[in-house]
Amino acid sequence: MLTDAHCRAAKPKEQLYRLNDLRGLYLEVKPNGVKAWRYRFKLGGKGSWFALGDYPTVSLAEARDKCEEARKLVKQGINPVQHRQLERLKREQDSANTFETVAKEWLALRDWEDITKKRRLDMLERVVFPSIGKLPVRDITPAHVLDILTKTVKRGAPTVAAEAKRTMSGIFELAVATLRADNDPVWPVRKALPANKTQHKTALTTAQIGKLLNDFDNHRCGYQVNFCIQLMWWTLARPSEAAEAEWAEFDLDAALWTIPARRMKARREHVVPLPTQAIEMLRRLHAISGDRTHIFPGRDDRNRPMSVHSIRQALKVLGWSGTYSPHGTRTTGSTRLNEMGYRPDAIEAQLAHAEPNSVRRTYNHATYLEERRGMMQAWADKLEIWKRESTGEVSRTQ
Repeated sequence: MLTDAHCRAAKPKEQLYRLNDLRGLYLEVKPNGVKAWRYRFKLGGKGSWFALGDYPTVSLAEARDKCEEARKLVKQGINPVQHRQLERLKREQDSANTFETVAKEWLALRDWEDITKKRRLDMLERVVFPSIGKLPVRDITPAHVLDILTKTVKRGAPTVAAEAKRTMSGIFELAVATLRADNDPVWPVRKALPANKTQHKTALTTAQIGKLLNDFDNHRCGYQVNFCIQLMWWTLARPSEAAEAEWAEFDLDAALWTIPARRMKARREHVVPLPTQAIEMLRRLHAISGDRTHIFPGRDDRNRPMSVHSIRQALKVLGWSGTYSPHGTRTTGSTRLNEMGYRPDAIEAQLAHAEPNSVRRTYNHATYLEERRGMMQAWADKLEIWKRESTGEVSRTQ
């Protein structure tokens, strides 16, 4: 049985030799002076050596502990040499399989439209990847997940937190199924946050509409955000439909905007009449971004459209985030147009709400387009009146 003094005193010889400690542990002394710990074991009737590190970097006590761990593996019929190789390979795979890598793989497997995948990736890049994107997916704990969800809720985005929770759980499900994770760390904290309840905001009053639009006119945000908000209000399009609009969709001479089915929630083409205010704005805008695909190019990547998040950020800066959301434009428009006496069917057609009866849907499209032209011009004119009223001007046209 060796002592530390024996190990220190061992001198190199012309030939390699080994000093026996106990239970298969040896100190191997090489001619070049290197002293290395080795464990001698037998498995399947065949003897082998297992390296445990060099002395004195690995002390005698540490070598005995490592030897005992290897001995336990042998008792289970596991070759410690092969076990070490597998563990190293596993660590290398884990470091390559980061959460971001698995997330993008999961996203590619979804049977979704490209625009839906883009929005989900945008959420991951803003909310999840900054915290755990570079971590091996196997190393992520419930504490990591809870931290992401808590921070998202605290900044006033419970809906985003709910989407992040669902998305992360789906990604971990793939990681577990492909043996890259042992469990779903979302599961233990799935009920840590209060259930998200969809909040349907009430329609803005005419005074609020005027103030909101004036606030944007006076806000020093990029032209994309200001013009996008105006286009939403003039057409009652969904935020993503406006923010991701392409020049090829517009016929300014005919005053029509044809949104293709791939960009519509109901996956059906939608024709939108444009009021004169929108035509004027779009002609001015064409001089700025007419050589681009999108009418509102992104700030960082001019070949991609602006993000709807830019609108939400502007609303937060202006103090409107608790009162109004971009989607609330449609709720407000529907309410006020009904008050103005327009037919509900024409309003629903403008909002692209799905008509389940295909014959009636075709009839509505053919019948209501001209009616909607007049309705949306009157709507745009009203928006101008409400803007002037919010600044104290007295309108002579109302």
